[in-house]
Amino acid sequence: MSHVDTLIAEDISAYLEAHENKSLLRFITCGSVDDGKSTLIGRLLYDSKMIFEDQLDALESDSKKHGTQGENIDFALLVDGLSAEREQGITIDVAYRFFSTDRRKFIVADTPGHEQYTRNMATGASTADLAILMIDARKGILTQTRRHSFIASSLGIRKLVLAINKMDLVEYDEAVYNRIEQDFLEFAEELSAGIEIQAIPMSALAGDNITENSDNMPWYQGPPLMEYLETVPVDDERVNAPFRMPVQWVNRPNLDFRGFSGQIASGRIKPGDKVKTLPSAKETTIERIVVHGGDLNEAIAGQSVTLTFADEVDTSRGDVICAAGEPAETADQFQARVLWMADTEMLPGRRYLLKIGTKTVTATVLDLKFGIDVNTIQDKPAKTLGLNDFGVITLALDQPIAFDPYDQNRETGGFILIDRMTNNTVGLGLIDFALRRAGNIHWQALDVDRAALAKQKEQKPAVLWFTGLSGSGKSTIANALQQKLFAMGKHTFVLDGDNVRHGLNRDLGFTDADRVENIRRVSNVSKLMSDAGLITLVSFISPFRSERRMARNMMQDGEFVEIFVDTPLEVAEQRDVKGLYKRARAGEIKNFTGLDSPYEAPESPEITINTVDQTAEQAADEIITWMRERGWFEV
Repeated sequence: MSHVDTLIAEDISAYLEAHENKSLLRFITCGSVDDGKSTLIGRLLYDSKMIFEDQLDALESDSKKHGTQGENIDFALLVDGLSAEREQGITIDVAYRFFSTDRRKFIVADTPGHEQYTRNMATGASTADLAILMIDARKGILTQTRRHSFIASSLGIRKLVLAINKMDLVEYDEAVYNRIEQDFLEFAEELSAGIEIQAIPMSALAGDNITENSDNMPWYQGPPLMEYLETVPVDDERVNAPFRMPVQWVNRPNLDFRGFSGQIASGRIKPGDKVKTLPSAKETTIERIVVHGGDLNEAIAGQSVTLTFADEVDTSRGDVICAAGEPAETADQFQARVLWMADTEMLPGRRYLLKIGTKTVTATVLDLKFGIDVNTIQDKPAKTLGLNDFGVITLALDQPIAFDPYDQNRETGGFILIDRMTNNTVGLGLIDFALRRAGNIHWQALDVDRAALAKQKEQKPAVLWFTGLSGSGKSTIANALQQKLFAMGKHTFVLDGDNVRHGLNRDLGFTDADRVENIRRVSNVSKLMSDAGLITLVSFISPFRSERRMARNMMQDGEFVEIFVDTPLEVAEQRDVKGLYKRARAGEIKNFTGLDSPYEAPESPEITINTVDQTAEQAADEIITWMRERGWFEV
């Protein structure tokens, strides 16, 4: 999840330190386009009289251009400045603003209203205590209103301000306000339990009900917005929750000191407290809490500290230090909710990097259980997730991690998914619970291991993965190769795409999602055959690089051999042994690779076969020569 400390510049950090005795409220402004978010933030900054010097300097400069005095800065200039930022592309990111009043200090995340930037709204909401949901009084509840409300509540925000803005444009009509409030309250019944809603009619541009109650709306008896923001209770859930600190790095400047540094995610800690490090589950006692300038007698959530232990406990980056009596859970399989943040679809079976706290692991999306319609908040069938889609998935990790369910601890229950090739963040996830079986399933050690089985067969295990278009000759070459290997006394097995779809994968179609699942299953079977010491010949179109990479990553280093059967589309179509291309051209077969479904050619295969110039026999001989030169038939 995002961390505020990485967003605060030195000048802002110094400013906040000067007001450390004030409580801090993090809030987000959200809503549809042109509902008045920038105008409201401009009004709050202007009316708070606590604009930062760099912002003030810029406004003074603008005021001089407009012929006004710096001390009489016009409110419209501040709004213009915010609008100009949007024109410069700041809508792509979340703009954080910082201001203070006599009662409280604030961090506000200004997020764009366009649907394509929903992911940015979610980023801002992930650390917010409160959301101001802007609504244009002329338009009422819109699709984006529902979308942002659902995401805010899903991300753990329990306080919503329903800011019914632009009341001046509807002549401050109480009936308009009442209708919008009632519509939203009916919709909000579907949101997470425990949501507190404060509706406020206002005009951000005119200042009605912003800092004081407006004479234009005497019928409204509630607090103005600023009074509500200054007095709304800020829950100390993070401080009162069980102690958690993800280890960011191991601090060992000399042989006499070994500390574990990080930011406390939740709870409080004192010297003498018993802690447990996860996933190792080793227990020890806190000896010191070290910060710049000395030791602390106590530290709480939000502080960055270095902890030292009374005992030598093997702890490294990514581990989580927990209260010994209330430790986090550990598991490697989960159900989670995910907001998809990439243009490329999420497909079950694909592998991603999962980052939770300071730990990064490899994760496979096992299954998309269902999507969630964020407009109606109803479950819906889904095989994939696209940009801004929300769904419930199951995940498997390559190693156990420490976690808490997101609804119990936002800091240790939230994660992001990262594309392994581009390093782009593609998903924002919330852990619901560990799959029960994950904690009960252990790898069974066997006396006859894969090395013994391979030695018995006098060969090295291999997975020879043939990939290419339909009609390229993959199966023909694999068949010829198996005959030659069999004659050499080698132990082999062929997994052919058509044959496997008669049994193991008979329930799968040819959509992108089904193709991914097809390869995931075959990859696991290939791994088992490799463990048995076999030379496995896999003949599948396997059109996506990411799925072939997934298969490679399952195998031991060097055991996966990608063989690209490089046949031009026009040649493969001329052969058309099975008549598939003809049927696909006629529209009888959908999602046909090479025509209306893409084929991603290997970028650096171990072996490339050109069937235009080679026969299947010659190709098989070339593969055997390649294997022999690399000692594949020697144990």
